[in-house]
Amino acid sequence: MWRLPPSSRTCTAPTASGGPASARWTSPRRGDVLSPHESGTGSSPPPRGEGSAPARFRKLKIAAASLALLLATATATLLHYAANLPPLDLAAASERSTVVLDREGRLLRPFLTADGRWKLPVGTGDVDPRYLAMLKAYEDRRFDSHAGIDPLGLVRAAGQMLWNGRIVSGGSTLTMQVARLLEPREERSLGAKLRQAVRAVELERRFTKTEILDLYLTLAPFGGNLEGVRAASLAWFGKEPKRLSTAEAALLVALPQSPETRRPDRFVEAARKARDRVLARVEQAGLATAAEVAAARDEPVPTARKPFPTLAPHVAEQVVAEAPAARSHRLSLDARLQSALEALARDRSLGLSPQVSIAILAVDNETGEIRASVGGVDYFAAERAGSLDLTRALRSPGSALKPFIYALAFDNGIAHPETMLEDRPARYGLYVPENFDMTFQGMVSARKALQLSLNVPAVELLSALGPQRFLSRLRDAGVAVAMPREGGAPGLAIGLGGLGITLQDLTRLYVGLARGGDVAPLKVRAEDGGAPSPRLVEPVAAWYVADTLLGAPPPLNAVPGRIAFKTGTSYGYRDAWAVGFDRKHTIGVWVGRADNGAVPGLVGRVVAAPILFDAFARLGLDPRPFPRPPDSIVATSAHLPPPLRHLRQDVPKTVAAMTTPSLRLAFPPEGARIDLAASAADGRPELNLKVAGGAPPYTWLVDGAPILSPTRRREAIWQPPGKGFLRISVIDGTGASESVSVRLQ
Repeated sequence: MWRLPPSSRTCTAPTASGGPASARWTSPRRGDVLSPHESGTGSSPPPRGEGSAPARFRKLKIAAASLALLLATATATLLHYAANLPPLDLAAASERSTVVLDREGRLLRPFLTADGRWKLPVGTGDVDPRYLAMLKAYEDRRFDSHAGIDPLGLVRAAGQMLWNGRIVSGGSTLTMQVARLLEPREERSLGAKLRQAVRAVELERRFTKTEILDLYLTLAPFGGNLEGVRAASLAWFGKEPKRLSTAEAALLVALPQSPETRRPDRFVEAARKARDRVLARVEQAGLATAAEVAAARDEPVPTARKPFPTLAPHVAEQVVAEAPAARSHRLSLDARLQSALEALARDRSLGLSPQVSIAILAVDNETGEIRASVGGVDYFAAERAGSLDLTRALRSPGSALKPFIYALAFDNGIAHPETMLEDRPARYGLYVPENFDMTFQGMVSARKALQLSLNVPAVELLSALGPQRFLSRLRDAGVAVAMPREGGAPGLAIGLGGLGITLQDLTRLYVGLARGGDVAPLKVRAEDGGAPSPRLVEPVAAWYVADTLLGAPPPLNAVPGRIAFKTGTSYGYRDAWAVGFDRKHTIGVWVGRADNGAVPGLVGRVVAAPILFDAFARLGLDPRPFPRPPDSIVATSAHLPPPLRHLRQDVPKTVAAMTTPSLRLAFPPEGARIDLAASAADGRPELNLKVAGGAPPYTWLVDGAPILSPTRRREAIWQPPGKGFLRISVIDGTGASESVSVRLQ
């Protein structure tokens, strides 16, 4: 510092007139140092104490203390405010729409929340990564680094407000927006913003960044009753948000800022402008090229909402009704197959009456899991009673139960696929079965009778098996069979459709054939299990039927030998059925009216079978043959054991022997009165016995007891013990028998 000794200057007081004071300066001595002011190079010196270092330091200390006090006060106030806030209510985050998913997690059908909103569960892994990058670039560039509040963003928002005289951007982070969505408030005040800031810090301390982003993706509003990016993507684009175009992602970023004034279905121009602003920011951030942004701007904005998925609506309603508290139901269905079969049912219904519906069921043979369930053509069609699940409706199966008559006959040793059956007019009391085409085939094998779906041979087998036994075996396998209301003992008509069964139960029986006779319960949830799998027949009998049905003639333009299948048509043309299976899957098809009305020309082979083959074409066929059990018998009728060559025991057991006349008792005739005295020899009465036809040896019986040793001769003599009524019988070598009643006198 420049200094001057006091003795080197003289100061005089100012004049009374107020003029400038006079001053007299003496010459400085050698060695004196002049200050800049005194040397004429500076201005007048300030008064003592002004601008000195101690003064400035004191001012800085006062300012720092004031700032510290202000910060401490603000911090204490903020902490006090935060401490008095109630606990964060996460109820809004936990509330979800109930969703029904397929086996791989694909959406089958969502349901509205209790207050009528679409709010589907979603996470960052379910969303296109480009959408997330665009969201951060537009809403919160420093989301990954800040602690809930972005100071730079707040300063920027305040500067924009001062410069423009209005709020340009709110400065809210994504975390603060989540806080606002969790605790929605109408007012936009400093207090509300402070509350959001406090809640944002609380959220950042409580959750990870990914979890906070998940909350935003779930809670963000998108117009109307849409909440969450997944519901918005399905409603505006008709697809999941996993793969979005640049324009679609930009629109989803823009909508939550003002969801009602930017609704594309009401304010399409506002939505387009908001989307384009996001695209401009995306281009600036380097997330898309200029060409991509230009193409995105040319992409039209959707002007209407698309319907949410309604795949398998009947099954979805069933599982939700069974567990209403659950918010997610994962089923065994395959969404792609379900969609394909629903489309098939719709396409096939176009050629049918408007009242006719179609039901389809596809089952995995190994697990019994249902892969697709089409309960009707159109869930919303009132004329088709679309809301009814027709896979669970009791209907007459027609001939579709015949394979199980044959299976049980094979299983009980009554017949073999090559056993000869008679297709000729027959009467069973008052019941006279007839074939569908009103013709008869004569002598046919069991294999051919089943492949041609002949009624008379099936009734003959059921008669030998017993109707009650047949029903009992079905019920033991877990199948619910409904009998007519009249009640009484079951008759032979049950073999041709005289009972009620659902498509689910009928398909389950065919699954049992594909599984070697083991009837597994059907499951609509993969986790369902533990239920026993009762056995209907042994593997040999099941293979006999499967191998027979594999040779059934297919419908027109279909490849034979690919599917083991059977059709059925109920009385009065009310129901048409077709059920088929390969090694891997079983598919059942029903066609008819929900009100059980008659439909002229509704025949299973003509209407249902083509749908069955088309369904397998969509599912994919398993070309592997059915495994043959080691103890099965593969032989022609002539080489079968004699009891299996023909069902009836009173006819020859080989086709070659069918030219032999049938067994007939030639003498005595039925009802004859024989005078023993006239035929006595040596005083002892004798009775001549004669037989015609048949095959030796012959065994004679009187009142059920043998009277002579088997003989190859057609004549025999017997000495009766006395007079009276007798029942004389003869049995030939084939097992055929003939009896007459006579009176000896």
